[in-house]
Amino acid sequence: MLYIEDYMLPCLNKKLFGIECMGCGMQRSVSLILQGHFTEAFYMYPAIYTLILLFGVIVFNTFKNFKYANKIILTLAILNAIIIIGSFLIKNFID
Repeated sequence: MLYIEDYMLPCLNKKLFGIECMGCGMQRSVSLILQGHFTEAFYMYPAIYTLILLFGVIVFNTFKNFKYANKIILTLAILNAIIIIGSFLIKNFID
């Protein structure tokens, strides 16, 4: 039986510089969601659910334009940037 973990890419940034990049944990987080481990997925990569929401809104807006789509997408993008940068700083410099 094949598992998604067998095909995950290693973090080149972590191998070369010894610190995790801003995307570290995303693949494992998606894998955890697919396995039904929703809390663990959040702890692995805190921005996973807001990213899923952002991509969902973008895809929905692609097929059916709605009135405040640009504002919602911009707000979600800013929120994701804050969460990703914040968790990166906490993971590498505070933890």
